Amino acid sequence: MSSFQFDKFSLAGVIDEETEFIPLMTTEDEEVMNQEKTPDQLAILPLRNTVLFPGVVIPITVGRDKSIKLIQDANKGDKTIGVVSQKDDQIEDPDISQVHEIGTIARILKMFRMPDGNTTVIIQGKKRFKLLDFVETEPYIKANVAPYEVHKAPSDEKFNALVSSIKDMALRIIEQSPNIPTEASFAIKNIESSSFLINFIASNMNAEVIHKQELLEEPSSQKRAELLLKYINKELTLLELKNDIQSKVKVDIDKQQKEYFLNQQMKLIQEELGGNPQDQEIKEFERLAKKKKWSKTVKERFDKELSKLQRMNSASAEYSVQVNYIETLLDLPWNEYSEDIFDLKRAKKILDRDHFGLDDVKERIIEHLAVLKLKGNMRSPILCLYGPPGVGKTSLGKSIAEAIGRKYVRMSLGGLRDEAEVRGHRKTYIGAMPGRILQNLKKAKTSNPVFVLDEIDKIGNDFHGDPSSAMLEVLDPEQNGKFNDNFVELDYDLSKVLFIATANSLSTIQAALRDRMEIIEINGYTLEEKVQIAKKHLIPKLIRENGLKQGQIEITKEVIEKVCDEYTRESGVRTLEKRLSKIVRFAAKSIAMDEEYDIKISLDKVNDILGPGHSKDKYQGNDVAGVVTGLAWTSVGGDILFIEVSLSKGKGKLTLTGNLGDVMKESAMIALEYIRAHSEEFGINIDTFDNWNVHIHVPEGATPKDGPSAGITILTALVSAFTQRKVKNRLAMTGEITLRGRVLPVGGIKEKILAAKRADIKEIILSIDNKKDVDQIKPNYLKGLKFIYVKEMKEVLGEALLKAKVKEPLRIV
Repeated sequence: MSSFQFDKFSLAGVIDEETEFIPLMTTEDEEVMNQEKTPDQLAILPLRNTVLFPGVVIPITVGRDKSIKLIQDANKGDKTIGVVSQKDDQIEDPDISQVHEIGTIARILKMFRMPDGNTTVIIQGKKRFKLLDFVETEPYIKANVAPYEVHKAPSDEKFNALVSSIKDMALRIIEQSPNIPTEASFAIKNIESSSFLINFIASNMNAEVIHKQELLEEPSSQKRAELLLKYINKELTLLELKNDIQSKVKVDIDKQQKEYFLNQQMKLIQEELGGNPQDQEIKEFERLAKKKKWSKTVKERFDKELSKLQRMNSASAEYSVQVNYIETLLDLPWNEYSEDIFDLKRAKKILDRDHFGLDDVKERIIEHLAVLKLKGNMRSPILCLYGPPGVGKTSLGKSIAEAIGRKYVRMSLGGLRDEAEVRGHRKTYIGAMPGRILQNLKKAKTSNPVFVLDEIDKIGNDFHGDPSSAMLEVLDPEQNGKFNDNFVELDYDLSKVLFIATANSLSTIQAALRDRMEIIEINGYTLEEKVQIAKKHLIPKLIRENGLKQGQIEITKEVIEKVCDEYTRESGVRTLEKRLSKIVRFAAKSIAMDEEYDIKISLDKVNDILGPGHSKDKYQGNDVAGVVTGLAWTSVGGDILFIEVSLSKGKGKLTLTGNLGDVMKESAMIALEYIRAHSEEFGINIDTFDNWNVHIHVPEGATPKDGPSAGITILTALVSAFTQRKVKNRLAMTGEITLRGRVLPVGGIKEKILAAKRADIKEIILSIDNKKDVDQIKPNYLKGLKFIYVKEMKEVLGEALLKAKVKEPLRIV
């Protein structure tokens, strides 16, 4: 290993394909460089293991996306950048605390792409600067900088003698090292400037980054020269020792003798430096293993793998794989558990503080804690929070973790397609690692965290396997006590982990997986709940995030209700938060620009800030026969829809329009057949069906519609059209029908009731089996609504149709 690291760039400048030559820096060049003004702001390029000194030309290979973008932009511009050294070369995207404060202004001399795809750039240091703060981090770092003043090199004899000693010692190192080119000594002999000589040798010496950074930051030329002399003196001593070792170990060179020679050489150097790194690493593993709480089986496996590592050659490819495996065993929190907090009142207080409503979920968590407190131990349940977007399913996991005093980890499953992401890779593969389940436990450093499996309904599958099938073992309380990861190859106990899955739809979850979870449905919020959530959570949070203080804006209940009604269509509160954020930002802008504004936001001002809102779900009246209001469930909440029936003379053809799905079309055919079968009871001539065409339409044709819940609505609209009887005013209905005339229950009752309230509906017809769903809703949310529960279609028609007729019923002529 050479004591210096010279290359063609650092020796004599840059020689490219056209033999363009940039000479070493002269004293005049240095004076010109020092007189250059330091910019107020620079694009910053962090270097992992290199320190750039003023005047020195070095090549660097750029691999990070941010760095490549910075170099490309700078090369097109003034070619000036700021270069700083990272404190830790393992960090991919450092912040200001992870880079050194003092850096070097650099000029890009040349940039080209290497055959391996990386970008190589030749840069020359100019002068030092001090890093103040980052002003931008995207697409790359930009920072405010200030000049960093250094003392001018003294011209006394003591300093000259010091520089001469540095030059002589550097030349001795070059002479004694066979790997350094002869041009190195020529370059050093021809450097005129003493400060550039110090920078040149400091840049090329084989020292750690921290020592080179120390030389860069030293403002005194005298002290900088003394430090450099100390470092190269150490290098010269090491080089002489190395040459001495080589002279002692010279033998005839064949393959075995050469390996022996190199090992002896390495051993003697390591003894001088304090020991064999491999032995030190193994001792460190043994020290860490003594602190682990693992079982006998795991300990035996660890000892076996560590013994295997000791027998390996550290230069072999298998060595790094074995080290990775042992480090994984040490990093996993075997039998390490955080202590649960059994203060149920505190837990309830935290859950109520963070989330308004969600009573079923909170009650289930409190039940779990109560059993855990009484029994002392139990298998953690697998909860699945199911509901529309934005109702707080994911954030609930954080609150639960805080409530019971456990660590919180979250794993997003959306788009997961590889089974190895769950179970890990076999360690025989290159780049093998544990699955994300165990990786997250390593981060949590405990074996009983609250583990949120986000978007479990969006797991995919491809030729790499089916991740949802791999999750069956993870989410089975009877099996996950011995979860087997392909990389670890040992049973790991997941039974103490509190898994909480979230899903927007249960239909896409594998049946076996769904069976392993306890489904807790989270319905959309009512208007009253949204108002309370906005007042207690969203508005205080938005005021903090936008830099306002209490008293600088007041958003009343009426404003929140207006935003909910006219600017959002959702079950959750995400869109509501966006709209309220815009109102808060309006106040922030007014304060920042010293503009006058009303602290109390008026209803008219909402329109100015947010623009025109969408109209509420409007009830269209009952003046026309054949039009009935239905209730529908959508992914963003409830909605009302209108079933329209038109009759025209023809041959009994049935036409369905409005972008209807197969199930909804079947409901229309069932309804028509039921009316045919009971035409006498409804006062309809049987010949009417053969002489009149029936057209059923559901408005808003661009929106797909499907499901069985419009069955009673379609049947009522058909009977109304055939008999020309009006439908009761302010009435809506939902329910599935059968050929026998039975009314079956449907889902999404809460969301549908909210839609009915928005449309000012007064009466709702439901199946008798849906009464239990209505009973679960708080009574104060049902004010102003009357519910009519039915079993048969005849009851629906009796309640919905009035005796009054729009015109004479159809007659066959």
